[in-house]
Amino acid sequence: MLRNVTLTDGREEDVFIRDGVIAAIGKPGGAGPSHADRSTHASRHAGEPEPPAVELDLTGYLLLPAPVEPHAHLDKAYSADQVPNPDGDLMGAVRGWLAHRTTMSQRDITARAEAAIRAYVANGVTQIRTHVDIGPGIELRGLEAVLAVKAPIRPQIVAFGSNPLSGSDGARNRDLLREAVAMGADVVGACPALDPDPKACIEFCLQLAADARLPLDLHVDEMLDPDPCTLALLADAVLATGFEHGVVASHCVSLGMMPPAQAREIALRVAKAGIAVVCLPQTNLYLQGRMHEAAPPRGLTAMRLLREAGAVVAGGGDNLQDPFNIMGRADALETAALLVMAGHDSPQQAYDAVSTCARRALGLRENPIGVGAAADLLAIRAGSLREAIATAHPDRVVVRAGRVAALTTLTTDWPT
Repeated sequence: MLRNVTLTDGREEDVFIRDGVIAAIGKPGGAGPSHADRSTHASRHAGEPEPPAVELDLTGYLLLPAPVEPHAHLDKAYSADQVPNPDGDLMGAVRGWLAHRTTMSQRDITARAEAAIRAYVANGVTQIRTHVDIGPGIELRGLEAVLAVKAPIRPQIVAFGSNPLSGSDGARNRDLLREAVAMGADVVGACPALDPDPKACIEFCLQLAADARLPLDLHVDEMLDPDPCTLALLADAVLATGFEHGVVASHCVSLGMMPPAQAREIALRVAKAGIAVVCLPQTNLYLQGRMHEAAPPRGLTAMRLLREAGAVVAGGGDNLQDPFNIMGRADALETAALLVMAGHDSPQQAYDAVSTCARRALGLRENPIGVGAAADLLAIRAGSLREAIATAHPDRVVVRAGRVAALTTLTTDWPT
């Protein structure tokens, strides 16, 4: 029972959870839940629900659907101090990482991934999709390490293939990606814009995912130059093949640099193809625009045009204290705040991006706060959604599948 918790519409309620779902929502101080789904209370005696095994007084807390991290790199997490990126841009990070990943042990990767997952969960995340490098110098070691993680949640794992995947030079990388799928990767991934033949890279990944009946999640156009546009190639390929297992295009930075008419036309094709787009403000604000001496672009995708076209637009944190982003707190509220400040989203749009829309992008069931909904919840000390995003208060209770997964409280002393 979550007592006296505030909902986003301002009501203060008790929320009763049973068997992993919200069983009832009632008024504080009542004899029991007042809006119960009768089917969940077949064992009641004399009209009363069973007493809760766990009861928390959450006066002063706001209750939200738990956020989701739709794009992480757990194998890279917390490596910023070991992997320098003096230039601070994308290719500097790529060069530094490719050199470093040859030295990493499975134990090291597993330990850092577990630490990252615990940080995400403590901050409220109850589902994670992570990209894991597959390729020369790391082979399948990173996948084995993340599969071995023992943490509160098992992430969805994207087998992130190395370039090239096309042509004769890509034969070994294609074989490794096939092996990763056979080992248990959940999603097929790659970065076609950095492949010598982006179209061939996309076609191979789509075919591999189709054969395995797995979703596809690609790093797409993580650059300011709008030409070539692999997002358009991806949309055309999905429409041509009728691929039906779910497609995510992450980053899509260059779409935000195009003339509006061109971007709108591509956004319509993306929506028609059913491709979800994940905007990643932290990493792209860090990496992009460094060559612009004045008025640097923000490096975010065209969120407004994509939404107007009908595409799902989610928000993710991407890299966590590694050479691609030396900052990061594993907190979806940090992502939401950046979507508000850098992307000009409203607080509600921004939180939807890291919760409802992120769940849609990952093919997960949505969990609005209501009777019968899955009890994946975040309670945070705040009076409104805007305040929750602005302050990211550390006092939080995280409920996953109806059980308390993490509980954090902050105590401040004021010596006199």
